[in-house]
Amino acid sequence: MRRYLVTAIALALAGVSMAAVADAPKASTAVLTTTQLPRSVRPTHYDVSVTPHAESLSFDGKVGVNIEVLQPTTSITLNAIDMKFSGVSLMPVGGKKVMYSAPKVTVDAAAQTATFTWAQPIAPGSYQLSMTYTGKIGTQANGLFVIDYDTKAGNKRALYTQFENSDARRFIPSWDEPAYKATFTLEATVPAEQMAVSNMPVAQKTDLGGGLARVRFAPSPKMSTYLLFFGLGEFERATTQSDGTEIGVITQKGAVSQATFALDSAKAVLHEYNEYFGTPYPLPKLDNIASPGRSQFFGAMENWGAIYTFEYALLLDPSISTQADKEEVFSIAAHEMAHQWFGDLVTMRWWDDLWLNEGFASWMAARTTEKLHPEWNTALSAVDVREGAMERDAIATTHPVVQHVETVEQASQAFDAITYSKGEAVIRMLEGYVGADTWREGVRRYMKAHAYSNTVSDDLWREVEATAGKPVTAIAHDFTLQPGVPMIRVEAAACTAGKTTLTLAQGEFTKDRPNKKPLSWRVPVIAQAVGATSPVSTLVSGGHATLDVPGCGPVIVNAGQSGYYRTLYAPAQFAAIKDSYAKIAPIDQLGLSGDTWALGMAGLQPVSDYLDLVKATSIDADPQIWGDIAGKLASLDSYYDGDATRQTAFRKFAIARLGPVFIRIGWQERPDEATSVKILRIELIGALSKLGDPAVVQESLRRYKAQASDPKALPAALRKSILAVVARHADAATWDQLHAEAKVEKTPLVKDELYGLLSIAEDKALAQRALDLALTDEPGATNSSGMISGVSRSHPELAFDFATAHIDQVNKKVDSSASSRYYPMLAATSLDPAMIGKVKAYADAHVAAGSRRDAETVMASIKYRVQVRNERLPVVDAWLKKNGH
Repeated sequence: MRRYLVTAIALALAGVSMAAVADAPKASTAVLTTTQLPRSVRPTHYDVSVTPHAESLSFDGKVGVNIEVLQPTTSITLNAIDMKFSGVSLMPVGGKKVMYSAPKVTVDAAAQTATFTWAQPIAPGSYQLSMTYTGKIGTQANGLFVIDYDTKAGNKRALYTQFENSDARRFIPSWDEPAYKATFTLEATVPAEQMAVSNMPVAQKTDLGGGLARVRFAPSPKMSTYLLFFGLGEFERATTQSDGTEIGVITQKGAVSQATFALDSAKAVLHEYNEYFGTPYPLPKLDNIASPGRSQFFGAMENWGAIYTFEYALLLDPSISTQADKEEVFSIAAHEMAHQWFGDLVTMRWWDDLWLNEGFASWMAARTTEKLHPEWNTALSAVDVREGAMERDAIATTHPVVQHVETVEQASQAFDAITYSKGEAVIRMLEGYVGADTWREGVRRYMKAHAYSNTVSDDLWREVEATAGKPVTAIAHDFTLQPGVPMIRVEAAACTAGKTTLTLAQGEFTKDRPNKKPLSWRVPVIAQAVGATSPVSTLVSGGHATLDVPGCGPVIVNAGQSGYYRTLYAPAQFAAIKDSYAKIAPIDQLGLSGDTWALGMAGLQPVSDYLDLVKATSIDADPQIWGDIAGKLASLDSYYDGDATRQTAFRKFAIARLGPVFIRIGWQERPDEATSVKILRIELIGALSKLGDPAVVQESLRRYKAQASDPKALPAALRKSILAVVARHADAATWDQLHAEAKVEKTPLVKDELYGLLSIAEDKALAQRALDLALTDEPGATNSSGMISGVSRSHPELAFDFATAHIDQVNKKVDSSASSRYYPMLAATSLDPAMIGKVKAYADAHVAAGSRRDAETVMASIKYRVQVRNERLPVVDAWLKKNGH
């Protein structure tokens, strides 16, 4: 599903003996899988027929399921939500014709199941279970749902499906668990003039008269229910070919030209993946379907042969799209296409191993982005991904990469930074440990061994280890079966005879448990002296290690940044590194900055050390270094909210550092500038706006007002950025003008953006107006929840109190998959200790006891933020005073 723009760098690590890692955490070898359904019946094929009634938000369904009854039973239980059954029958396949009377139908809404009970027992064997039913069409992205959108030709309505993780049961009564793979044949009765699309090509279209047609799609391969897709609307399709596969992009009519980059990218990525996986893409076509609207839960979905992607993540509108948008489009497509193998062809057995899908797809997308677009210089993004994972992994409410999932709600909550970003970072580290070619060969073996079936994580480790001849499984268990972030302390560094001997100790980095007993990891460590060309490596096992590094200068631990750990240097070592900061490779500058920031905010080293690095950064440093600094300074500024005097002093320093960088690159894009500079320009405008830089705010307002007479005032590459500055600093008249523009806009991609901008005003009264607007039908059913989230970034208390006070109305505008996390996340940036109690009260009242991880994480985050404000900001204040601010 959703992914991150990152890259992977493979660095070969020295081998270690099997004995050194023999007692790593062990994965369970049990074959039983957590399930909500009995194991007595197994589906093998679904024949599905649906007739949607988009105007009444309902549909008629009929399905015949070929099943295998594995043991005698009098009942069959499967998954179903919001369905009414008008007929259920059971017929043996082959052999003696036994007539079964109509069963008793029992629906359990809480368990999301339907049970059919017969008077006589059903013997083991093959049967066809036939069901006739009606279902509901939703207005949020769950099950079968509608998206309404404006066009110049009027309002339109399209239908799409979204089934991950557990919503196929809203469309078909089914065994809606990933291990119950089956084949599918889908047919639909639809308006004849509309285009219907599914996982497979159309096999037959029959005109029924009266403006209707029956569309039948070719049978699918064996796959999990959550990968089935159906879409219907006034669409158009562009196609190309890659390695014998037809690749398509499907959009609303009139928008297909905006998909050219996505289509060309898919062609290149498919060829790359066919080669990498060693198993050709097995379906005859691969479509990517662009949908207006958005979701609070996901941006794109890897349905086999029919990827679903919201327009903002797939199309490039020449009036508003940026270089960052272009790179994101590529990354998202590469992520979802990686799933066609890792997730679709080979699927995790249960949601415990969701990371096998998401972590791998994220890593694969990063690797492929770097390979196919080296001009984007995305290598440093891997550090950002790791930082995002560690931010989440360092608090008490973290969880292992391989996690225990029992309920639908817990499965939905598994789509988080640990699953995606930590999973990706661990893969990157292990690929570096065994070598890129060896890793690829292991993945190829895994694909061939498990095609069209289900796996657990150890199935992957087994194949890589067999190829590498190294103890991959033991190290992988350390990083995936236990939570947390290792921390490598560089306790001593002594130089003799032209080499520096490091003494290393392994602890654990935690933000909120200073006295926690550290867990133990086997940590692959790479180190390199500043200015040297050859890194060396070791495995920190048993908590300690020594490492000899050629050279006598300052030494960077985690050189190349492939490791998943924090590095804490002794003060003298840090001082030496800081003095040589400009000589360090950009990726190590970024890694050192990330460690220093996190360790400083957690109180493990002075937070002023980070400010020293900011001061030491040259104006011509890598644009991604300055982009990271801009983000961190804007984040630190938020801790001063409500304290104008101290915030003014901090902003003086932040603007003094960022302003000259922005002046250097300027407002005007240069013909041959690097893509990273284009992105930095946007990042600096955003950060300086948040910091209240008068020059950026006033110039943005001038350009906004001048757009009617000067077409160059709002160039497409800066339009979103300038509008965001205007919206953030809007007065009532400006907000009204933006609102008027949103109401008349007919392009969904732009319209959605404008309504989002209405929610980011710093003015509290305007934020309240945005909240009130979000409860109306005007913004569009899928934009309202995003507007409330937008308000929460500057006004978390206001947004949370509003949403919980109007919970029945807001619930209708939030994906059910996201509901347990949506409300707590509104409070995530709060500095008010009272919000901890409010979030807890919400969770106690509305979230099942076993599904409160997200609420507990937000509570821990607020507590941590208050601690940072109280304990770290005085250190920052002292540094500012000492340095003339």
